[in-house]
Amino acid sequence: MPENDPQTHVIDFRAAEQLLAARDPRGAVKLLDSVIAAHPENTAARLLRARAFFAAAQLRPAELEFELVLEREPDNAFAHFALARTFERAGRPGQATRHFRLAAALDPKPEYLRAARFDDRP
Repeated sequence: MPENDPQTHVIDFRAAEQLLAARDPRGAVKLLDSVIAAHPENTAARLLRARAFFAAAQLRPAELEFELVLEREPDNAFAHFALARTFERAGRPGQATRHFRLAAALDPKPEYLRAARFDDRP
């Protein structure tokens, strides 16, 4: 199969999901790089690459990818939550709180609500 074949990119995306699940985030990033190079508008691939960067403790690239996803999908609660976790891990609690609260407002999942700490307002 040629590298430009859309099927190749689907296979690479699915393989990247498996690599991330198997705790090989760097391998996932490598596969996703070619998918995103061919399809820069693919938000799902960018979100997966952001998760892989986060899992590999590459916080700045993760932050940039999550922000790009949110530019395209500002109502993506998971992306807000994951960006908040990235900020939290990078020692930026103010930015983390903002995105935890946005995630909880968009989708009141218990995990998002706990992280948002609405009860801790000053």
